[in-house]
Amino acid sequence: MPSSLTPSTDVVGLIMAAGYSTRFGADKRRAQLTEGQTLLQATVAMTRSVFKAFYVVLRSDDEERDLGLGTEPVIYAPEEPIGLGTSIAAAFHHLQVNNKDATSAAVLLGDMPWIKPDAFSALLNHATEDTIIRPVYDGNAGHPVLFGRDFWPELANLHGDLGARTIIRKHHSCCHLIPVSDVGVLRDVDRPKDLIR
Repeated sequence: MPSSLTPSTDVVGLIMAAGYSTRFGADKRRAQLTEGQTLLQATVAMTRSVFKAFYVVLRSDDEERDLGLGTEPVIYAPEEPIGLGTSIAAAFHHLQVNNKDATSAAVLLGDMPWIKPDAFSALLNHATEDTIIRPVYDGNAGHPVLFGRDFWPELANLHGDLGARTIIRKHHSCCHLIPVSDVGVLRDVDRPKDLIR
């Protein structure tokens, strides 16, 4: 993905890629795109163009090489039982210890590689330590969601399948919805047909 952005140093990226792709019917992280990359590789390439620091969150039994990853920094989610909340908690626990200078973290999904630079620019321009930033396209909230550092301790305490929605609801007054003109903020992959929409 071509980018006109200078990679952000204030916001760190988190690619959530520890799920089991049950609706897809296979490991969608390995699904081939027409561009010759896998779905996860394309998401990593997009993320690298936007964030100076980022991590890929994987399952504890994953092998980066098997997923076509190279030297990307990885955070391993705990052993099963695992849910989105467990993965998010592992990621933010790591960030609190290892990324002391970042003001915010962008939670990206591993199956959303089509977000354009302009959408990222709009979100990054609003990121602060005490805000939650989320894109909106045509009235629908999408991803990534940027969580200011003030919310990291709560995110590090999530568990099971309780995702970050609970944090967003609790702190709704701190959540800012940013209109964007990019449908990529909504476009994810649940089933094989979603790869060719």
